Amino acid sequence: MKQLINKEVAAIEISGIRKFSNMVADVEGMISLTIGQPDFPTPEHVKQAGIQAIEQNATTYTHNAGDRNLRHAASAFVQRKYGLTYNPETEVIVTIGASEAIDVALRTILEAGTEVILPGPIYPGYEPIIRLCGATPVYVDTRDTAFKITAEKIKQAITEKTRAVILPYPSNPTGVTLTKDELGAIAEIIKDHDIYVLADEIYSELTYDAPHASIASFIPEQTIVINGLSKSHAMTGWRIGFLFAQEWLAQHIIKVHQYNVSCASSISQKAAVEALTAGINDAEGMKAEYMKRRSFVSQHLDELGLEYVMPNGAFYFFVKLPSYLTLNSFDFAVDLAKKGKVAVVPGSAFSKYGEGYFRISYASSIEMLTEGFKRMKRYLLG
Repeated sequence: MKQLINKEVAAIEISGIRKFSNMVADVEGMISLTIGQPDFPTPEHVKQAGIQAIEQNATTYTHNAGDRNLRHAASAFVQRKYGLTYNPETEVIVTIGASEAIDVALRTILEAGTEVILPGPIYPGYEPIIRLCGATPVYVDTRDTAFKITAEKIKQAITEKTRAVILPYPSNPTGVTLTKDELGAIAEIIKDHDIYVLADEIYSELTYDAPHASIASFIPEQTIVINGLSKSHAMTGWRIGFLFAQEWLAQHIIKVHQYNVSCASSISQKAAVEALTAGINDAEGMKAEYMKRRSFVSQHLDELGLEYVMPNGAFYFFVKLPSYLTLNSFDFAVDLAKKGKVAVVPGSAFSKYGEGYFRISYASSIEMLTEGFKRMKRYLLG
């Protein structure tokens, strides 16, 4: 019977992030700098809204597109924060996390034989969905442009088969983002082609050197915006994401969403309304702490003589392996975990363009980071 399994599914491998994290999860005394989620609790007022929703029996299906109040709150949020305008009645879909939003968006716009341009290194969650749609991922090497995909690189990668470009900024794993001018230049290239942009902006509230900008402000008719509450409000387990798209496109995406999940959790949606209204600026306190940690990590990486591009968003450093090491990134991460009791994510988890690097998450306390770097220094320098 094994031969009857969908060949595209059989070919998919478990995420390199999860694979490595699972390897070290139960090792006693391990300092894990692999975590891709905030180490803060969900804000208390948001938790109370969820509790209240249960007590008031808000436990039934919602509209397929999501609770009406939540869609209005999400629309108002992106308008106030990023200057984006979406009709909450027809252009906002509440999803089960940003992951489901990515899935339903790509399954709506891709067909067998089409191509998707994406920057490498990149979070590994896009390629499997692209391949399940029968489409082909076309990676663009961004290592020589400080991990930023550029208008020129996109222009060179476009073919008659190109259906979409993925812009995952701020970036996991590099922490870099794109400026408004850089996005404008990309928009100038894309607007002349029948190409969608999937703008994964899940880290939009965690930018440190300039306000977040969205390419949807330039080419809204070609852009699908993905966002959610996992990173901004420390709500990873609540599984609330948002998809914003023009009505003519959203009406097709919601069909895939409906047959996939019906709707997001009603309890989580009630909590999400509170997060986007009373908690509209909840990310600010967390962001201030992340900025302190960013400076801390940068200082320690400098002391170790390690190369990196300074991140201006999210909570990751993507660090180049020392030239004196002969290990590849996965073997380095395993060796560091075994000998140094520090877990980092190998760069190879983020496509072949991540080889030679490793990812550090600073979504960990200063105490954890201090001990982690103490061990890393001992491992690297003896």
